[in-house]
Amino acid sequence: MLTAIGDVMRRLYEIGWITTRDGNASLRKRGSKFLYITPSGWRKTILHPEHMVKLRFGGDGELEIPDGSKPSGELHMHWLLQRKAKGTRAVVHAHPTHIVAALYRGYDMQKVASQFPEIFRYTRVGPSVAPIPAVTKELGDGTAEALGLRDGKLDYDIVAQHNHGVCAVSKDPWSAYEHVERLNHVCEILLTSGVPPEEVERRHELGQMR
Repeated sequence: MLTAIGDVMRRLYEIGWITTRDGNASLRKRGSKFLYITPSGWRKTILHPEHMVKLRFGGDGELEIPDGSKPSGELHMHWLLQRKAKGTRAVVHAHPTHIVAALYRGYDMQKVASQFPEIFRYTRVGPSVAPIPAVTKELGDGTAEALGLRDGKLDYDIVAQHNHGVCAVSKDPWSAYEHVERLNHVCEILLTSGVPPEEVERRHELGQMR
């Protein structure tokens, strides 16, 4: 699965959802004391298993970070989502163009997702995270809260982060990627349609009343 992280990051770059040194991902296998995370500032086009940063969870759940290692600047976010994971978990953070554009335009991702079966049948979309600077503890805390993190369990598979990107979680890197792909596809459709955010809100309310 470490190879899959590199494959996913290259795919994200190829389709323009990250620039060369953007984005990050992590993996923790079921029962493992180790967290594997992408290195800070590394070119994602040449990311391979040997480049992943390997960190150990201590008995208190804190991470032991070896001298000289350079884990992703979003380490806090990954640590929160991984430290009490019950099974194998992959976390992928990217900047998908149409999702970020739809957020900036004012669309509510949960209400958008509720109107497209290709999303709500397979992907649980959580509330969006407010605009918070990247690589901050606050962004990690806000993302974990939006995903509904409680005792290692999550209520949602993906949340959008205003003016920034998304965080998706699943059992493996490609499944996490698919959550991003579905939501971005729907946002592309929505932006192409020209339907304004207010109309999406109205249709959501009508659907709730049925």
